[in-house]
Amino acid sequence: MIQVAATLNDLMKVDGKAELIGGRIVSIMPTGYWPGELAFRISLSLRDYIASGAKGHVIADSVGYAFDPPLPSGRQSFSPDSSFYTGRVPKKHMRYIDGFPIFAVEVRSDSDYALAADQEYEEKRADYFAAGTEIVWDVDPIAEMISAYKAADPATPVVFRRGDMADAEPSLPGWRLSVDELFK
Repeated sequence: MIQVAATLNDLMKVDGKAELIGGRIVSIMPTGYWPGELAFRISLSLRDYIASGAKGHVIADSVGYAFDPPLPSGRQSFSPDSSFYTGRVPKKHMRYIDGFPIFAVEVRSDSDYALAADQEYEEKRADYFAAGTEIVWDVDPIAEMISAYKAADPATPVVFRRGDMADAEPSLPGWRLSVDELFK
């Protein structure tokens, strides 16, 4: 039996959070309370950043970004936990955003601490950078730290811990988030 590759239209019909990678729809497990709360707090801080005059859109969890043709890895979509987008919102507001965020946040869930998960996070970051995303945060709720990866140097994260003010410079100039406040 021949498997037909899934499309972005097929992805639109999926209940729940999922991404399209290599012609396959990959479901993303629901997150727990704490990872969801952290993503929400980051989105609120980004909303305050826009209220202070920044141009862009805060995109909350479960909103998909889509692109065609696929990236070299086969990926055709992202669904970050929180993100900042500076492009045009879709004319059809019920559809995916056609493009990529300049800043994406991935908050680790309970199942994201195995060695295989580290590899998946690394591959996803590479896809974000291939799409054009400038900064990706890997938020670790257990270690209470943020690893900020930049497209210009994807192998060397800037690590923010308690006592630090995390940022997404130079992509989000002037935006800061207290790591203590985030994990409070």
